[in-house]
Amino acid sequence: MTEPEARTTIVGSCVQFRIDYEQIKQLPTGEAVISDVISAGGHLWRIEVFLRGDRGADKGEYVSIVLVHISKCRSVRTKIGVFMMRRDGKPSTSDIRWICETFGISEGDDSWGWDEFMKLTDVEKTFLTEGRVTLACSIMVMDDSDIPVPPSDIGTHLGRLLDQTEGIDVSFIVDDEKFPAHRAVLAARSPVFRAELFGPMAEATMSSITLHDITPATFKAMLRFIYTDELLAEDEPADSSIEMFQNLLVAADRYALDRLKIICAQKLWEKVSVDTVSTILACAETHNCHELKNKCIDFFSAEENFKEAIFTDGYAMLVLKFPSITAELKKRVRA
Repeated sequence: MTEPEARTTIVGSCVQFRIDYEQIKQLPTGEAVISDVISAGGHLWRIEVFLRGDRGADKGEYVSIVLVHISKCRSVRTKIGVFMMRRDGKPSTSDIRWICETFGISEGDDSWGWDEFMKLTDVEKTFLTEGRVTLACSIMVMDDSDIPVPPSDIGTHLGRLLDQTEGIDVSFIVDDEKFPAHRAVLAARSPVFRAELFGPMAEATMSSITLHDITPATFKAMLRFIYTDELLAEDEPADSSIEMFQNLLVAADRYALDRLKIICAQKLWEKVSVDTVSTILACAETHNCHELKNKCIDFFSAEENFKEAIFTDGYAMLVLKFPSITAELKKRVRA
């Protein structure tokens, strides 16, 4: 049996855990699908979902959900809420479960949860969407530390450094627009910039570098991300176009900014439709975004999507540039 697909994403103060139901529906009682490690309140956690329960006495009728505290530094008092996401993408507040527990420090993992969170038949009937189920978990840490530590603000400080002129030692010219910067910051964040600015390349001795094949808006957004580790709303155009995120993904790939590349891939996935999937799939293939590529192929392989997408201009270009992908798509659709 292939490894189940399960993706963990942070949404506000909650964690969403989406599970490929078709891959795990045959899991036996006592076997769980496990989330990525989650950071919340200065502690590390993971979610374990037992589709057929974690107790043999329940005869596989109930879904069990367990939150595991895997930090070893200190105990923590936490309020936890778990609920399912409905087919319309909204939370099912009528089924929310809350607990307030102290997770301690032990030799093994400290955990707490619900043996009978919900009947499996109810999950299948109400929350199964396109072969997947999504649950959300709110983790609220009640910090009882005598010396509270404020959240990190390094991104704010480095962002101010970018906005000021102190220490500027290099500038970039993009379509006659000038962008001052700091060599050390760029080199610390990007191995490509490090090689260009501190290696044997000609740029290492230049105070002004002209860049081609990138727009000022794209370079500005990338530069801000390098300093702050965030893609700020002010750096996005009003329409947040697919082209903008594609351009930014290309730049992130060019300068080996892996986190920015993944953020752009996520933004593009949010914009996938029958009209855009071919173009986005081509971008994912060109720049080695494997997860985005696989998700686009999954979207394409739905027969109703495929029948519409093949008549778009994007699909015609996909056939010309990536015949191996189109062959895989046809194989998946016929399966």
